[in-house]
Amino acid sequence: FARLKHFRAIATRFDKLARNYQSMIYIACMLIWCKAK
Repeated sequence: FARLKHFRAIATRFDKLARNYQSMIYIACMLIWCKAK
């Protein structure tokens, strides 16, 4: 969870809609996962 906080849009919750916020979390998780591989 701490790695997700490095993404500014997730840490500050810029998006008003829940689906936009959720998709931003998915993108961040994919980036973190790709860097780990």
